[in-house]
Amino acid sequence: MTSAEVIKKVRTLEIKSKRLTDHMFAGEYHTAFKGRGMKFKEVREYQAGDDPRFIDWNVSARMGGVFTKLFEEERELTVYLLVDVSASSLFGTFRETKRDLITQICAVLAFSAIANNDKASLISFSDKVDKYMQPRKGRDHVLHMVKELLTFKPRSASTRLLKALDFVNHVSKHKSIVFILSDFADTGYRDVLRVAARRHDIIGIQVYDRRDKQLPRMGILQVRDAETGQTVWLDTNDMVTRTRYNEQFLRIKQDAKLSFRDAGCDLLQIATGEDYVKALQEFFIRRA
Repeated sequence: MTSAEVIKKVRTLEIKSKRLTDHMFAGEYHTAFKGRGMKFKEVREYQAGDDPRFIDWNVSARMGGVFTKLFEEERELTVYLLVDVSASSLFGTFRETKRDLITQICAVLAFSAIANNDKASLISFSDKVDKYMQPRKGRDHVLHMVKELLTFKPRSASTRLLKALDFVNHVSKHKSIVFILSDFADTGYRDVLRVAARRHDIIGIQVYDRRDKQLPRMGILQVRDAETGQTVWLDTNDMVTRTRYNEQFLRIKQDAKLSFRDAGCDLLQIATGEDYVKALQEFFIRRA
């Protein structure tokens, strides 16, 4: 994309994301992700319905009435978006690529975070951490994140999720919200995911394309693995070939489901072209 096209795309994503944040996710995000605790706000006169456990007897004795303590949620969470930018994310056959879908979801999550006074951070990874944007607040920061997602070119085509999880464990010493957006066409991340989940609130968002699931019947095709570069010939009309292709997709999907379940984490699975807004809203409501 040209610079003008990038600016136009960033602006379009901002308008759509802020509309969703203001009208659909305004309360759902806040209630889905609790703050780190409660902090004292002030003391006021006791009213009917107040919890008597919070009566401040010292103040009440001094003032000659009954006064109670008020508390507010200690918010300011940090939201990390771990985004898979490996070559497989560029694949898509139904309206959008997996990277397009990931970018839209990230924009909504980032704007939801700053709307709730939380910080947002972007960690782009392939087989290493390619880009790290430190947690910050504010519209300009989120727009910079969106621009990076639209224009970033990774240095490697392959995927190593455990590198990104190790990195977030290193840079974040406090409990944070961690969204992992990937097709999870990777192995060997289950143990480090379990370790990361002990400290952070981790949510996986597995994106896939319908052609990841099923080959089209197009005769003999030469296909290339986007991450390894390996080229093979496939007879897409052959039932055995089609079955093996589908089984490989189901293994990736099931492995992600089991890995996140064993770690005690949530996992959303969304296909390109699907209504990701509905999926996110249902998730927020379920969490709340």
